[in-house]
Amino acid sequence: MSVAEKQGLTSQRRDDRLARLEALLQEMGPARLEEAARRLGVSSMTLRRDLARPGLAESRGLALLGGHVVPSSTGARPGPYALEREQDQHAAAKRQAAALAAQLVRDGDTLFIDCGTTTPHLVESLPEGPSLTIICYALNIATLLARRPNTRLVLLGGLYHPGATTFSSDESLSSLRRLRVNTAFLSAAGVDAAHGATCVNFNEVPVKQMALASAGQSVLVVDGSKLGQLRPAYFAPLSAFTRIVTDASAPAAQQAALRQAGSTLDVAPATP
Repeated sequence: MSVAEKQGLTSQRRDDRLARLEALLQEMGPARLEEAARRLGVSSMTLRRDLARPGLAESRGLALLGGHVVPSSTGARPGPYALEREQDQHAAAKRQAAALAAQLVRDGDTLFIDCGTTTPHLVESLPEGPSLTIICYALNIATLLARRPNTRLVLLGGLYHPGATTFSSDESLSSLRRLRVNTAFLSAAGVDAAHGATCVNFNEVPVKQMALASAGQSVLVVDGSKLGQLRPAYFAPLSAFTRIVTDASAPAAQQAALRQAGSTLDVAPATP
């Protein structure tokens, strides 16, 4: 057998393993790497190498997250995250969760407000009276805050990521490390009782983690569709959050799972 034939056979076997793995996860949900490898009849190192090949796992909607193999999306595989595409999804639910979260803000607070499509509703729900210092790293959030009275705005800069309108740099992380925050309002694309809070963009992870480390209390604000979901970029266990704020569309089973895992869950009532 020629070298080219051997390489082709190796590639075919790898593709077959990942196809079987994809079917396995559809059947049983997220699985530990060792358990998935055992079911496929290969070593965990072989499966780890398959998942580490650039672009291969992503093309099948798979990801390796904290020692678990997980589907990186539910249903159809999405393209790259774009704020314009996501912002109208579940808008009413996002407004309800954000309005409840805004009730935690007090005069004189220093806040961190995350990027995403729920946090703009949080900004719009903030009462105009209190004097606030607000730290952010997303252009859409900064644009809203720039129009808000009694607000000292701190925008963390760096390389611009147009899909999510965010900035990232080592300097911004250093600046955030030196600050102290009363409340950090975080967003997530996935919230799972066992696997924690996840997002789509890996460049957001260091900022979210630094905000958590700098805050006196941290609040995860998500609409109900995010509960029970997993996305590829893990950033925190649910124990890192003082409370999780969501809306009444959150499935009852997912609410129960979060509470059973020890999370404090606040659910905004549905508006008529």
